[in-house]
Amino acid sequence: MHSTPGPALGAFLRSRRARLDPHECGLPAPAAARKAAGLRREEVARLAALSVGHYTRLEQGRVRASAAALAGLVRALRLDEDETRHLYELAGRDDTRAPRRRSVRPVRPALDRLLAHLAHAPAMVLGPRLDILAWNAAASALYTDFAALPAARRNYALLLFTDPVVRELHTRWRHDARDAVDALRGEAAAHPDDPALARLVGELSVRDRDFRTWWAGHRAAVAPYGTKHLRHRLIGDLTLDCDTWDAPDGSGQRLLVLTAAPGTPSHDALRILTSWNAPQPDTGRTENPAR
Repeated sequence: MHSTPGPALGAFLRSRRARLDPHECGLPAPAAARKAAGLRREEVARLAALSVGHYTRLEQGRVRASAAALAGLVRALRLDEDETRHLYELAGRDDTRAPRRRSVRPVRPALDRLLAHLAHAPAMVLGPRLDILAWNAAASALYTDFAALPAARRNYALLLFTDPVVRELHTRWRHDARDAVDALRGEAAAHPDDPALARLVGELSVRDRDFRTWWAGHRAAVAPYGTKHLRHRLIGDLTLDCDTWDAPDGSGQRLLVLTAAPGTPSHDALRILTSWNAPQPDTGRTENPAR
């Protein structure tokens, strides 16, 4: 049985949030002048993807910090290596090592070839954090020009919440966005010490109110198949079957493919769209860095 930390952890957290500037952390300007320097408790909680109540209890020494909470606090408070080590010590964790970066495994050549052969079916390879690691020409034609995006911004959840074109493409955006949140939550449960995932969740928590609300909730696991309802700016409404398959190599990567039944308006529209965007030999595989 682990005891809760003493007052030293709270003092450390308060001292670190007091030195931060809200504007430099990407937070909106306050409506009124602040009485004290630094970040408020609710702002630290938002950046760390924690509830205000849970962060308050951490500062008060009433609860023991989880690995996920510590990873979020490291990012939110912008701690350096020595400060991170000290935070873990104050939190009283058995494993006092700071979270380690998870390497991103390259997409298998067989998946690359499969993407190239799916000429009329938009397809992508997603990493565990929903990073878009590879795609075919049909996916670029449907969603956006992935190659024009910085590698660090090629993330399905990030685009759903922050890219106006991708957001407007989804006519049932709330349903699809909540599925993305649930997928990230499942990944966070499996890998609570992943700092790249903590950064992604923190950014989305700051930038989108819906994400903050849904992240704090709980839903069932995401099904590996379903239906996407889209409205493309050039070809109109689409109803597509969405199927995902886990890669057999244990990498956590998934192949996502969108198709339409032959003879349907959506099938014909997809063929028109993809005919305007001939598949390229390079499917867009990228050594996407750990975010």
